[in-house]
Amino acid sequence: MSKLPLPLVGIVMAGILFLVVNSAFIVPETHSALVFRFGEIKAQHVEAGLKFKFPFAESVQFVDRRNRNLDQDSTEIIARNQERLIVDAFGRYKIIDPLLFYQSVRTEERGEGRLGEQFDETLRAVLGEVTVDEIISERRSELMGRIKQLLSESARPLGVEIVDVKILRADLPQTNSEAVFQRMIAERLQLAQQYRSEGNEQANQIRAQADRQVKEIKAVAEEEAQKIRGAADGERNAVFAAAYGKDPEFFAFYRSLLAYEEALQKGDTTILLSPDSEFFRYFNSLQGAR
Repeated sequence: MSKLPLPLVGIVMAGILFLVVNSAFIVPETHSALVFRFGEIKAQHVEAGLKFKFPFAESVQFVDRRNRNLDQDSTEIIARNQERLIVDAFGRYKIIDPLLFYQSVRTEERGEGRLGEQFDETLRAVLGEVTVDEIISERRSELMGRIKQLLSESARPLGVEIVDVKILRADLPQTNSEAVFQRMIAERLQLAQQYRSEGNEQANQIRAQADRQVKEIKAVAEEEAQKIRGAADGERNAVFAAAYGKDPEFFAFYRSLLAYEEALQKGDTTILLSPDSEFFRYFNSLQGAR
């Protein structure tokens, strides 16, 4: 058997190498691959590695499956209270179904353009339902969650998953920002006055309740004190009665001493009495007799 001429061998080897190069392709870890045969999709490769196709008859299009930024230009929205607001927002998305994505928008550029339109419409719809105050301070996190939910629903038919949505900046236009700030200040002052009024009303109620409780406690205490005084007076009178029964003269002397103590207070005290007055009868003799 005769050997092939070297030039022919080289041509055959070059042809084989050419066929291999045009039939083999590598799918990266971060991409999926769609294989087309004469413009029609014939295969989808989502796993990375070395793949093959029919040379010349088939072509490959790669689809990036990594998270991608969806940047938006500044958008002017009209809030529920008819005030304008300049909003800067951005989102992140990824293609989870390359075949559906291709069937819907064909290219990544067109897909991103479609998502941008949906993002803008969702942003206007959600923020147009609330006031500027809610957007700026009170409910921003809640509103971003709502925007992400609605945008995910509209992006799902494109084979896209919305990863995140952020409102970077929400500012008033320069022409009406000062008026809005003044209105916000007035509203806060009004709210503060309302809180103070409610606090004063509650304080007055607490004071009135405390005063009523004090009166009730004092009344109960006074009633108890009267009972104790009555009992003490009864015991005292019983003691006095027993003492009078044993020694009427000593009891009369003791009562006179109490009268002297009451009449002769500290300071200048002047009493005009007749010499034979009964008031000082115990001073008439050294023995204290009548």
